[in-house]
Amino acid sequence: MRAREDPLVLGVDQGTSATKAILVDAAGEIVARASVPLTRRHPAPGLVEQDGEELWRGVVEAVAGCLAAVSPGGPHSDPAGRIAAVGLSVQRESVICWDRATGAPLGPLVSWQDRRGAELCARLAGDGAAALVRRTSGLPLDPMFSAAKAAWLLDHHDPARTRAVRGELCLGTVDSWLLHRLGGGHVAELGCASRTQLLDVRRRVWSPELLDLFGVPEEALPRIVSSTGPPGGPAAGPHADAGALHPSLSGVPVTAVLGDSHAALFAHTAGQPGRVKVTYGTGSSVMGLAGPDATADEGVCLTIAWDDGTPAYALEGNILSTGATIAWLAGILGTEAGELARLATSGRRGRLHIVPAFGGLGAPWWDDRAEAIMTGFGLDSRREDMARAAVDSIGLQVGDVVAAMERSAGPVEELLADGGPTANSDLMQWQADVTGHVVRVARRPESSALGAVHLAGAASGVWSRRELSGLPRHGRRYTPVLSVCERRRALAEWHSAVARARHRTSRSGGAEAEASDRGS
Repeated sequence: MRAREDPLVLGVDQGTSATKAILVDAAGEIVARASVPLTRRHPAPGLVEQDGEELWRGVVEAVAGCLAAVSPGGPHSDPAGRIAAVGLSVQRESVICWDRATGAPLGPLVSWQDRRGAELCARLAGDGAAALVRRTSGLPLDPMFSAAKAAWLLDHHDPARTRAVRGELCLGTVDSWLLHRLGGGHVAELGCASRTQLLDVRRRVWSPELLDLFGVPEEALPRIVSSTGPPGGPAAGPHADAGALHPSLSGVPVTAVLGDSHAALFAHTAGQPGRVKVTYGTGSSVMGLAGPDATADEGVCLTIAWDDGTPAYALEGNILSTGATIAWLAGILGTEAGELARLATSGRRGRLHIVPAFGGLGAPWWDDRAEAIMTGFGLDSRREDMARAAVDSIGLQVGDVVAAMERSAGPVEELLADGGPTANSDLMQWQADVTGHVVRVARRPESSALGAVHLAGAASGVWSRRELSGLPRHGRRYTPVLSVCERRRALAEWHSAVARARHRTSRSGGAEAEASDRGS
């Protein structure tokens, strides 16, 4: 391995609560990192917004902080001129609208957590559109995805759609917004586009039927591009220059753009199929690669993970509240997330259950009318029991999605875990126990940024695919110790609580029966 001549790759992960930047050397080791916190606004129940300009400033500040954090006098103390490529991972499904001529946002970035599209989705479902949406986009008709948010933005900024049809307005997900600011034009990476609910996931083009259904003119949407470019050249997909991020990056190409969950999957697997990753964050994502002809159980989604010359399809289940549950309860109890995790270790398992349906339930239920509840509490309930229920709800929700994926694609070999909560060994052991699968934890918590780095480095020739697969990835391993009988009892109790949280509908058998069926 060369010393000072070794190339470096910069990774940027634009997330919901923070933007992170890392600098990685040719051995795959992180040599510098920085993070910039971001704010979220909750103007009304169910509404979650961010500031597009703040997101952009966060990216610029994180990159500057990362470059400044390189150890003085170390082997990488002068990274200028040695950064070969930039990889970008972004939060998905969030949508922003801006003026094409001025580049100024017309309003807030509507977060993926936002539920303002629930009424439109309910109306479309009542009209019988859910099957068309699922068949065409691979996604359930749910306000988490971008389409209903895009319709809301247009209703408020261009209700007649005249400016949108003339191409004067730009609608885009976060990748589109950042690539626009990087000089890449109005484009969207294919994997992120597959999360909008406006893409024909098989044909990989904007769907006229879905555009008409949601009232979104194609003229306002970005051109779809691949995730990467050819080795050694400018990005064939993004066509963006990183000079807008920092003067020393002028001429450095952005050679990979992915959704954050997709990037984490690439970091775990180097693009190889056969295993399932779990990303724990504000919400959580369970994802595994699948063939292009894969069919999804209705509890999970068919999506495109990336396109590096060949589109890689994946099955995924999205959980709306995991880390957010911990933050919520910590606030209620007047403590911090770390202290809540410590309290949980003294809590009595199974005495309480918290079903964190704060904005409804995502996968595998997709019930936006479910309500957050706590069950099983009594006069003897303690803070520790509540903490235990909150932490355990994370593993139980992930377990439900893993079960749905197994119904679609067959047995899962092991779970590959990343994200901040993986530092909680109690949670990781519980995850292994309730799924019955080995859990392997990423060596570094920055899996999304690392995945973008790995794909960008492969696309720019820093690593061959063989070298990429040999980079260090995983650390601690957790093996199930819970008996089958104990696991089944824990799941039955959990599914009883989920049934109580779910909205009772007029469907045959009712929501409680459906929850029981899915838990069996």
